[in-house]
Amino acid sequence: MAWTIDSYLTDCRQVVEGELERVLPTADESPAVLHEAMRYSVFAGGKRIRPALTFAAAECLGGSRQAALPAAAAIELLHTYTLIHDDLPCMDDDDFRRGRPSCHKAFGEANALLAGDALLTLAFETAAASSTAPAAIVRVLATAAGSRGVVGGQVADLAATAQQADEATMRFIHEHKTADLFRAAVEMGALTARANAESLAALSAFGRACGLAFQMVDDLLDADNPDDHSFSCVHIMGAERARAYATTLTTEAMDALRPFGDAAAPLRALAKRLLERTS
Repeated sequence: MAWTIDSYLTDCRQVVEGELERVLPTADESPAVLHEAMRYSVFAGGKRIRPALTFAAAECLGGSRQAALPAAAAIELLHTYTLIHDDLPCMDDDDFRRGRPSCHKAFGEANALLAGDALLTLAFETAAASSTAPAAIVRVLATAAGSRGVVGGQVADLAATAQQADEATMRFIHEHKTADLFRAAVEMGALTARANAESLAALSAFGRACGLAFQMVDDLLDADNPDDHSFSCVHIMGAERARAYATTLTTEAMDALRPFGDAAAPLRALAKRLLERTS
């Protein structure tokens, strides 16, 4: 059977979901409401794009999917924590996530807050179980998650609601709320394959550009459903310019992969799919 990006993503999703099932507490383990809320959000039907990037980066350097598995699960746990907290009434106040009630609507605001906290903590525990370069992997994850990463991006996003929309603010938010986790996913995978400094820098550049393009496309797909509490690149740049910029970013991502030749084929296919997706 010929290789396809669809089959690759399906395989990556199945592998990482097996690991997520293993590391997460069971729904009936005390305190059951907390663990049920954690599992409710983790297994809400995500595409597992970030774990796929982790696997593909490791494989690009000759590493194994098995060695990258803790890192892949960790990035998805951390990503899920960000979604739970983003949806809270004190943040974006979203009642639905992936077509069903968001965590705080299903389990209450306090339990959702704590479920996010628990997933963040579990992400670091899981990353630390990596058999290769665990300290470096945890450091990458921490940097992406903290005030210079996702948290900083969320603060800027919240503050921006009271300001006039501008491109510099939009780029800062996209860089930290989205691209930092893409970059971390790729870097963590590369570290499990013992990447040297040059390879790590090239893959990091790929992850950043890919993440920025991903967010631009997200905004384009959401153009018919404007978000009242954040600025869309469509409102700031216009749809035509935003689409062109997403294409430019994807080209930058592809260019970063030149040193890896055919070994980077899955990463290229992922970047192309993320640019062309319709949902």
